[in-house]
Amino acid sequence: MDAASAPGSKWSQLTQGNVFLEFVDVTLRGCAQVMFQSNPLTGLLFFAAIFVGAYGEGNPAVAYGAVLGTAVATFTGLNLKDRTSWKAGLYGYNGCLVGAALPTFLDVTPILWLCIILGSVVSVIVTICIADILKTWKVAALTAPFVLVTWTMLLASYAFGGLTTSALPVPNLPHDLIAVNSSLFDGIDFLHGSFYGISEVFLFSSVIGGVLLLAGLAVSSLWAAVFAFLGSVLAIIVASVLQAEHTSINNGMYAFSAVLTAIALGSTFNQPSWRVLIYTLIGVIFTVFVQGALNTLLTPIGIPTLTMPFVLASWLFLVPNKDVMPTHRQ
Repeated sequence: MDAASAPGSKWSQLTQGNVFLEFVDVTLRGCAQVMFQSNPLTGLLFFAAIFVGAYGEGNPAVAYGAVLGTAVATFTGLNLKDRTSWKAGLYGYNGCLVGAALPTFLDVTPILWLCIILGSVVSVIVTICIADILKTWKVAALTAPFVLVTWTMLLASYAFGGLTTSALPVPNLPHDLIAVNSSLFDGIDFLHGSFYGISEVFLFSSVIGGVLLLAGLAVSSLWAAVFAFLGSVLAIIVASVLQAEHTSINNGMYAFSAVLTAIALGSTFNQPSWRVLIYTLIGVIFTVFVQGALNTLLTPIGIPTLTMPFVLASWLFLVPNKDVMPTHRQ
């Protein structure tokens, strides 16, 4: 149990006696749950990282959208019966990602903010829907609600003049990549790429942001921080060996889903061990392949993969988890 939620802690006592502070606490936990943590200090560091990254890339709307999306989704979850999940922030994290993603790919207009509010509310509904479908296999919804809601709105932007795009991928038919690598790792920036891979979970590339995210993870779970960094490094190595496009590798585009897969398999749903480490490494490597496959599949329609490679790979590895890892955490 983290210190901020331990019985008798000052913060816990304050939140129990104040409705506003309780809402702030759950909102912070919602942001932290993007990387499977339920710790308000982790959430605060994550929000700080988002603001650093958003302002660093000249798009502060991403940061304000993340805060708005998390708060709206948290407020929506307040009206549900499952108070335990709500207090852990499990209804807020998809709204956080929706709020960060829409300003990343769409022009900032009044309609955009309405879309963030709507998307954050719907993300809670979709979370409940997917969780109910997957409960038979005891698998979490993960970030699938965020992906489905965001994909819907980005695809809709092509049909509505009121939603103008700013950074969507250029639609392009699948074609073979012409490798121009003079040597295996020539031109690969492992240092920046590793931290970019972590920060790209929130759709920005920033070394400082990546460091803050790792610090936030370490506050809650040192193992989560370790697996996040190892997942990013391994994804870069695998993408380099496969001779993926170098700019995408260096910007962390092949690593962010792998980071989430590493945390999920390595420290969230399994107790860290050598067996778990091997299982996680296989999952991370496969996530890179799923990333490449979805890049090819979605490029013709001009929408990003978002975190769907992580979702698909993790679902495939978590369903047999009870047989492969009999001592895994529920």
